[in-house]
Amino acid sequence: MKKIILLATLIFASCSSSSGDDVTIINPELTDIISAQASIEYLTDKVYEVSEGPVWSPQHQGLLFTDVAANKMYLWKEGQGVSVYLAPSGFTSYAPTFENGSNGANGVVYYGNQLILCQHGDRRVAYIEAIEGTKPTFGTLVDTYQGKRFNSPNDLVISRKGDFYFTDPPYGLYNKETNSYDEELYREIPFNGIFQYSAAGEVILISKELSRPNGIALSLDERYLYVNNSDPKMPLMMRYEVTNNWQEDVFFDGSKLAAKYDGNFDGMKVHSSGHIFTTGPNGILILSPTGELMGTINFGKAITNCAFDTTETYLYVTTFDRLARIKLKP
Repeated sequence: MKKIILLATLIFASCSSSSGDDVTIINPELTDIISAQASIEYLTDKVYEVSEGPVWSPQHQGLLFTDVAANKMYLWKEGQGVSVYLAPSGFTSYAPTFENGSNGANGVVYYGNQLILCQHGDRRVAYIEAIEGTKPTFGTLVDTYQGKRFNSPNDLVISRKGDFYFTDPPYGLYNKETNSYDEELYREIPFNGIFQYSAAGEVILISKELSRPNGIALSLDERYLYVNNSDPKMPLMMRYEVTNNWQEDVFFDGSKLAAKYDGNFDGMKVHSSGHIFTTGPNGILILSPTGELMGTINFGKAITNCAFDTTETYLYVTTFDRLARIKLKP
């Protein structure tokens, strides 16, 4: 890690007074995107164990999201609530793993009209070939690096030219019986990597230095790749230069925030303004394209991921046990 762009030393209590209960505005320019008086709206009861992978579905005019622990994907629609969309979502016995582990799909994106999933249990990046009722048939996009199975692909983003970028932490290799991550029985790759699956079909290792690579996103110009590290001992967001041999920087260091608030750097999304909405200590951190902490959405707990709808009217948030949203200024 060659340089630190920004060390988060701001304490929320000393931030701008332009703040409500749920939103803290640090830089007033952020009010072009979100009101200081915006409030968190919970859309479901506390019925999920690890809600994750939110993605807006234009086809269904609703939000798809997963429960990694339940091995299911759900669809939420305004006025209709939640229904099961896929069962299973990430574990079909395609690959060896712990059958009672954290095996469902995690990160999910659309590639055109095709839904692409990071499958913890099947240890691959997959696509849906067909759905009968709620039962899917999956196809494999990529499942190995140099002949070895991935640990458990976690989150992904796709460039405009069709390159897939994804993270591969060990979360799908979790053994509930021992309450630990397996490092011997099923693991084949001896590190937790960040990968590119190129449009030409080549699997490229970008980095193996992060302890828990997790959420991933591209800058608007696709010059930079952002990757969160969800290790509480090293809570930060990395930035990699896509066209400069993956030159890396620590884009945002959340150590001081993590010392004060619960929550890890997990999923993230990039707004059309270029601002990065990332999970982190206390909820959602909103970062400028230069790494400045502009404000926060205060969930007061660890959360998992977020996604915008098509018009960026709302930011939808998965909070482990629930689904929530907060209104933006589209």
